[in-house]
Amino acid sequence: MTDVSAFDAVAKPIQPKSILAPDARTRRRNASEARFRLMGLIAVTIGVLTLVGLLTSILSNGLSSFSQTYISLDVNLDAARLDKEGTRDPANIAKVSTFGYLPLIETALADAMSAKGIAIDGMNAKAASEIISKEAPASLRNYVIANPTSIGETVTFNLLASGRIDGYYKGRVTMESAALDRNTSPEQLQLADRLKEAGVLVTKFNWDFFTAPDASDTRPEAAGLGVAILGSAYMMLIVLVLSLPLGVAASIYLEEFAPQNWFTDLIEVNIANLAAVPSIVFGILGLAVFINYVGLPQSAPVVGGLVLTLMTLPTIIIATRAALKAVPPSIRDAALGVGASKMQSIFHHVLPLAMPGILTGTIIGLAQALGETAPLLLIGMVAFVREYPAGPPDGFFDPASALPVQVYNWTQRGDPAFVERASGAIIVLLVFLIMMNLIAIVLRRRFERRW
Repeated sequence: MTDVSAFDAVAKPIQPKSILAPDARTRRRNASEARFRLMGLIAVTIGVLTLVGLLTSILSNGLSSFSQTYISLDVNLDAARLDKEGTRDPANIAKVSTFGYLPLIETALADAMSAKGIAIDGMNAKAASEIISKEAPASLRNYVIANPTSIGETVTFNLLASGRIDGYYKGRVTMESAALDRNTSPEQLQLADRLKEAGVLVTKFNWDFFTAPDASDTRPEAAGLGVAILGSAYMMLIVLVLSLPLGVAASIYLEEFAPQNWFTDLIEVNIANLAAVPSIVFGILGLAVFINYVGLPQSAPVVGGLVLTLMTLPTIIIATRAALKAVPPSIRDAALGVGASKMQSIFHHVLPLAMPGILTGTIIGLAQALGETAPLLLIGMVAFVREYPAGPPDGFFDPASALPVQVYNWTQRGDPAFVERASGAIIVLLVFLIMMNLIAIVLRRRFERRW
């Protein structure tokens, strides 16, 4: 017989537990979760701060490139100097070099200083004219050749100020640094201040930054993105025309029609590997095949477009196949069940439903191609190009530059004004990339269907 009293003496009373009072294991689990959330928050904060610092650096250095300092002068286009024969023949007028226009600019500046009562001790007319960009005589010459009837008249021109004068009003140049600089002097900065007070010198929005071609190392104030923007547009047009139909067609075949065997598996593995290949490898391929073997011209948008097409195709194929896989099999089965052929079920039902993903992948691929630099350097698009390419299709074979290559070019030059131009070009490139991503989001929302 069991001794009940002895059992009660040995047994310990059971303590009731409450769900509101966590035990040691629950506290450890909650602490681990709190640490993970804290680490995630720290990682996000570091990423956001890095992005803010990067954008702040780019904006602080590049926003000033969207403004430019100009000097407004009334220039007398002396017929005795520009058209001695008086025929107004453009061929004879073009014989006058830019050096023939320098005295006209010096005279116009001296007249403006005299009219405003401006005089700087120890400064002659030649030293005063050095505050004007070396691009100014070329601008006058181009205007006269385009408008020969203006010879003999007095025309108002907004001429570019020199890079040092422009930098003075943007904080790059000071009186102290000018005293040590052979390209400017404190007296010239004083003259600029007096002209600014008189309204002759003004700083305004620089539209030429978007339309003008590149300039030489001595004329940073005249450098623009016109040729680079046009070259990038030509390349993106080639990439879009070639990569979209080829990528979509290859994706449809691999996803819907190709048999499952070792050959298609090999193709899929190679497509995945090509998507991870460094872009400079595609540049080497383009140099070897399109330039050395086929004989296409260097620094031409057609070569850049072909190279970027090869680089973009794997991205589009992968994105398109993922979009096709996302369409429910019931859509295909329903189409086949009502008598549609496989081709009709794919092109009439599956492909329209997959279109948002296809467009998103295509635009993201184009945005990636727009920012590539390494392959374009290998095919010669780093060349200095002043002439605009012609309209398509001839312009596809003319020398051109591209936005990322232009940024690389400007960062290699010694004048600080080119660093400002490079930062401004980065801002323009970022704006294009943001616009392309926004277009991808809008198209995805526009064509998205729920099932």
